Amino acid sequence: MSLRSSRACCFEALKSIPVVFILSIVAWSYYAYVVQMCIITIDNIPKKVIYLFIYHPLLFLFLWSYYQTMFKPLAGPPGKFYVGEAEGERIATAQTLDERRMTLLRFCRRANLPVLTRHFDGSIRYCFLCRCIKPDRAHHCSICGKCVLRYDHHCPWTNSCVSYANYKFFVLFLGWALLFCSYVAATSLEYFIVFWQGIANARGDGGDSTSPGGKFHLLFLFFASIMFAISVSSLFFYHLYLSGKNRTTLESFRAPIFSDGPQKDGFNLGYKQNFQEVFGKTLLSAIIPIWTTRGDGVHYQVNSLLLGGLQQQQQFGGVSNDVLVPLDTTANSMNNDHNYLLNENNKLDK
Repeated sequence: MSLRSSRACCFEALKSIPVVFILSIVAWSYYAYVVQMCIITIDNIPKKVIYLFIYHPLLFLFLWSYYQTMFKPLAGPPGKFYVGEAEGERIATAQTLDERRMTLLRFCRRANLPVLTRHFDGSIRYCFLCRCIKPDRAHHCSICGKCVLRYDHHCPWTNSCVSYANYKFFVLFLGWALLFCSYVAATSLEYFIVFWQGIANARGDGGDSTSPGGKFHLLFLFFASIMFAISVSSLFFYHLYLSGKNRTTLESFRAPIFSDGPQKDGFNLGYKQNFQEVFGKTLLSAIIPIWTTRGDGVHYQVNSLLLGGLQQQQQFGGVSNDVLVPLDTTANSMNNDHNYLLNENNKLDK
């Protein structure tokens, strides 16, 4: 095995540590909740049945969302966004910014690429590592080593890029994790108090049958569930906010740039449509980790005010042609084609 492959294997092993940690905590909590609390500690049979009946669906939905987030294949730019070797060399060796800009411009015109966002210098966004034009909202992930559609961030706890392909699953993972941890904390609070106060025998709730080791399992079960519920809640509500604004984490810190400058609300279509773009139309399909995200990850509607400004600038020659390339190509009429974006047939292959 070469040194490079050994390093790659070590890097992959290190990346999996957070995932192993999460799964280990879940496995231990299952033993602590089901065996130590429900089976051994609780004497009331109906209470056991109700607690376990609610616990297992929450655990299933949490793990299902986690699995989908981790193993959903990443969606990269379509083949037409990649330049050939000769053109890639021409772009890389361009002597001036204008020369590089014109080369990218010619390629976009020839391929009719639907790109509206720009680099900070006004040129078309290009990845030198992947040798591809970056679609709107796509970015290169240095951890995964590739360009990813609607890149949000790379999450070490899922060992995956949170992006177009799995963003819904990531938000559901946070939501179901919050419900799961909150439920465990709420139902174990009673037995945590009994142990903490040392009055289990007086209460008659089965404290005599609980070993000292079992009591410590319940103690740490409550603390762990509270700690994870608090930490997950901040992320969950933050991503609900981002979904309502139709922003990625990256866009919340660095607004996408259009011809007239940065526009943080450039893709904001209103709360209802923003949520439907990620979660779909119906509530049931929205809360279950199945694929309901709309569009193809490449074409995006833009805010109507922004679109009107771009079209007006183009009509009256307010900006240079290279900045407004997408608006004078036929492919980009789909960027604000409501029917195209919301067409249920335009789904990522599962």
